[in-house]
Amino acid sequence: MHDLTQGPVSRHIIKMAMPIGIGMLFQTLYFLVDLYFVARIGDAAIAGVGAAGNIMFIVMALTQVLGVGTVTLIAQAVGRKDHGDANLVFNQSLLLAALCGVLTLVLGYLTIGPYMRTLGADAATQDAGIAYLAWYLPGLALQFAAVSMGSALRGTGIAKPTMLVQVLTVVINAILAPVLIAGWGTGSALGIAGAGLATTISIAVGVVLLALYFIRLEKFVAFERKLWAPRVETWRRILGIGLPAGGEFALMFIYMAVIYTVIRDFGATAQAGFGIGARVMQAIFLPAMAVAFATSPVAGQNMGAGLSDRVRATFRSAIGIGSVLMLALTLICQVEPGWFVRAFTSDAAVVAIATQFLRYISWNFVAQGIVFTCSGMFQALGNTVPSLVSSASRLLTFALPTIWLSHQPGFELRHVWMASVASVTLQAIFSLWLMRREFQLRLKPAAVATAAA
Repeated sequence: MHDLTQGPVSRHIIKMAMPIGIGMLFQTLYFLVDLYFVARIGDAAIAGVGAAGNIMFIVMALTQVLGVGTVTLIAQAVGRKDHGDANLVFNQSLLLAALCGVLTLVLGYLTIGPYMRTLGADAATQDAGIAYLAWYLPGLALQFAAVSMGSALRGTGIAKPTMLVQVLTVVINAILAPVLIAGWGTGSALGIAGAGLATTISIAVGVVLLALYFIRLEKFVAFERKLWAPRVETWRRILGIGLPAGGEFALMFIYMAVIYTVIRDFGATAQAGFGIGARVMQAIFLPAMAVAFATSPVAGQNMGAGLSDRVRATFRSAIGIGSVLMLALTLICQVEPGWFVRAFTSDAAVVAIATQFLRYISWNFVAQGIVFTCSGMFQALGNTVPSLVSSASRLLTFALPTIWLSHQPGFELRHVWMASVASVTLQAIFSLWLMRREFQLRLKPAAVATAAA
């Protein structure tokens, strides 16, 4: 356990954000490694895996429910020095992870076909997505256990073990992907299905390694079978904080589905370009997301300890750090976004669409970083409803206008990207207003001076 209630909060944020960011980068590489090798098969394969990968947002929504509730309650328990409550939350989180994993498998296999037939631009794209998801779903189901254990460690101020496991599993995935997809060394190529299988195997290895860490090394929270009986009150606490946060990711799925739907008439090439651009964008967002993820336990422990000034200082530091990082990435995307794209495809049409997307969308990087940081702070305060309200605002500022634009004469892809930039900017302003209001409601008045930063 690391005590985050002492010392400069900016140092704690940076110290935690670095391993979290590395871990998230390697987690994103699961999909990018698959996309790299799948791109050698053709545009339909890229579009199929891109559309299929969008289902990750549904699973991420559910894992957010579990992860946010777990990290917030454990961080606050650590701040109060309440070991018993932290251990109870961890073990009940594991139980919820098992239930969610089973639910993912059952619903996933029932809906693969209808889902891909709705989003796929043509039959080849649909078939590719179905083949990929059939073998990727077990890995998605295992993510719940990984998130539960990783969130427990983050709540106690520990991030390195999760990062090391994620790095190792991505290396395993990178080794398995060409073997299973292209048949390197075996002569038996599984194609799209091999991409999904490689990821599932690597995630399974990661879950086993995290479990071994808890069994052998972790002391503050641990597996306790007597705490595995359902505790409805604890579930209510986890879900009360986690459900709104999960709703944010569910809304991301809706936004992505809207984009895939409105651009499907531009063909598989457009969907492939957007698919690559969107995954690259997610990787670019990782620094801001890492800062936001680090902000939650730092502010959460100080919230539990009743240190209001340090909570405010954490928010100010996180906004500053995240904005500087995202501004630098904006400049890179304005100068040469093709650097991020050409590693995945040499198709000039696909590259053109992906680079256009990144050049436009990069104008909302700083605003998106602010949104992420506000989300992390809402989690630390134990009220994630404002984050959900902020995300839902994009239904009015992005989804509805984009659908309307798609039916107008002269509709172009760039109109979608421009609408996204405008909507994220408005969301950032709205999130800051909600954050100010939450501080007024939940924190004691700020002291005249503080050395917490």
